[in-house]
Amino acid sequence: MYKQFSIWIFLAALSLPVVLFAQQIDAGNKKDKIALKETSFDFGKIIQGKPVMHDFQVTNLDTLPMVIENVQASCGCTTPEWSREPIAPGGTAIIKVGYNSAAAGYFEKTITLMYAEGMTALVSIRGTVWKSPEQPAPFNKSIAFLKTAKF
Repeated sequence: MYKQFSIWIFLAALSLPVVLFAQQIDAGNKKDKIALKETSFDFGKIIQGKPVMHDFQVTNLDTLPMVIENVQASCGCTTPEWSREPIAPGGTAIIKVGYNSAAAGYFEKTITLMYAEGMTALVSIRGTVWKSPEQPAPFNKSIAFLKTAKF
């Protein structure tokens, strides 16, 4: 029995480097096939109800043409637009991301890019929406007086 156990340990020890090497090869094939010029954008302060847009630039690092299969935003207030045309090797494409700015306050939204049969990349947008005043400016008594005064 001890001899059988020793044989199994010996075989397991021999197969371990093969398994580890195979995982390294697989991990090497999963390298990024795109490069993003930037992964996040800050709109800063924006006015409520005025939609804003930003373009994210994507570069194809693969040796074959690649299609961005889907772009999905984390909520309905964020709208991505992109071309379904293949990106040539070394070529670039633009992903337009819009935010509707309907709700006042701070926001941070994530957009997921899906490409190359299961690979993903994340970009994000953020900013602060300021509530627009109900009237352009408060009534100023001094200006009203000057308009009616006769000099």
